[in-house]
Amino acid sequence: MYSNPAFAGMREGICVNGVMRQQWAGFTDTQRGDNLSPQVFLITVDSPIKLLHGGIGATIVQDNLADGLWKDVGLQLSYSFHANLSIGTLGIGAGVNLNNRSFDGSKFDPVTPGDNALVTAEQSDMRADANFGLFLMNPGRYSFGFGLTNILETNYPKLDPSGEDIGVKNDRTITATGSYVFLLANPLFEIEPSFMLLTDLTSAQYNFTGTVTYNDRFWGGLNFRLGYFESVGVIVGVKIKDITIGYSYDINLMGLSMPGSHEVYLGYCFKLKADRSKTSYKNTRYL
Repeated sequence: MYSNPAFAGMREGICVNGVMRQQWAGFTDTQRGDNLSPQVFLITVDSPIKLLHGGIGATIVQDNLADGLWKDVGLQLSYSFHANLSIGTLGIGAGVNLNNRSFDGSKFDPVTPGDNALVTAEQSDMRADANFGLFLMNPGRYSFGFGLTNILETNYPKLDPSGEDIGVKNDRTITATGSYVFLLANPLFEIEPSFMLLTDLTSAQYNFTGTVTYNDRFWGGLNFRLGYFESVGVIVGVKIKDITIGYSYDINLMGLSMPGSHEVYLGYCFKLKADRSKTSYKNTRYL
């Protein structure tokens, strides 16, 4: 939902998902003792809407960098039109992205104390942007997606005290995803490799994941994040009725004495009742 508006309503019900990520847990400023671990909180909700021939969705995200030095709070609203094809369901989605970006200048540690070029108070600015995406899914078999977020690359002029363009803007990001489920001889096990490519056409990040699912309830796997050969993630999860719980730990491979990262996922899907066609009862005894 966050990276591709076309995914809205692609599942059979109203689904709510939450993610909490703490990157480089325990990373602190050695001089001031401030917690510098980036933290992300994400909540998404989406549902199919029959009258709209597709689905709608919403996303709320907070990205906190360096103990509030930089903070983004965003709201995304999405709509996806669904077309039933012989190979699966194709979602064509679009959305709007409202993002409030702020920084706290009081947390700067200037080389030259009293530098007038640095802002010493908290400043913020809100801007709107647009998203677009395509998503093809055959439930239980495969999925492929293409998303384009922050198409307009909106600038934040209030965050530039000099009045010049210093590059404080939304980065236009391209996301490509894909997954395929391999059914084994033992029907209780499934193997699902997947990938995610993120790029702003200047740099790129590659994620390759493999998971093994048992009895459609328990799973575990590994994620390899490349680009700068950043990390290897260990993934585990369980599904209890309509509730899904997951956890991953990223092992940092960049060196620099950087600690690992934690991520917790919680999801719930309330399945919608299928439409039932009207039926009539006839018996020749009453003709």
